[in-house]
Amino acid sequence: MSAVPASSSPHRWLLPVVIVVVSLMVGGGLLARELYRVPDPQPDAILALPSSTARPLAQQPGPGSVELTPDAAAHPQHEVIRQLLQAYFDSINSRDYEQWKTTVTKARIQAKSRPAWLQDYRSTKDGSILVYRIDAVSDKDLRVLLGFTSVQDAADAPETLPGASCVRWKLTLPVTVESGHWKVDTVAGYTTPENARC
Repeated sequence: MSAVPASSSPHRWLLPVVIVVVSLMVGGGLLARELYRVPDPQPDAILALPSSTARPLAQQPGPGSVELTPDAAAHPQHEVIRQLLQAYFDSINSRDYEQWKTTVTKARIQAKSRPAWLQDYRSTKDGSILVYRIDAVSDKDLRVLLGFTSVQDAADAPETLPGASCVRWKLTLPVTVESGHWKVDTVAGYTTPENARC
């Protein structure tokens, strides 16, 4: 049996291909890190983040201001998103449907009429709002991971937690550009919120 010449070996091109693929992966990873650099943890900043877990039930849901983790604050659009979410939660806390409409997409407005919206949020107050992370899906689409606490009449508790007057939530909100402005998009069918009693 004659030996296969080295020049005709099917594996002779494998090493250059592996080198190119690894180089592209490393380069892409470095580029992503430069575009969205996560800052080193700052213990004081983390300790200062609002948390509903340490508050007695009488002090829930906590402040209504939207806060960011250092990770979320590193995203280039963090302040625009913080302001959007602040207006979004303010509208719920003040039962202002017209203001809420300025923060969400047309599809979300069409899915929730004024009477239905007022019914859904008739006794709700949200607080301890914390954005954990902002991830880009595209130039015009973001995913915002956040947590917050809501208090409401026991009769208005979510179906998954019947009778709960205080609920801690964690979910991902889709945010998209519509008519040149960032808006909170429809959540149904996209994400399943996590919730637990306070």
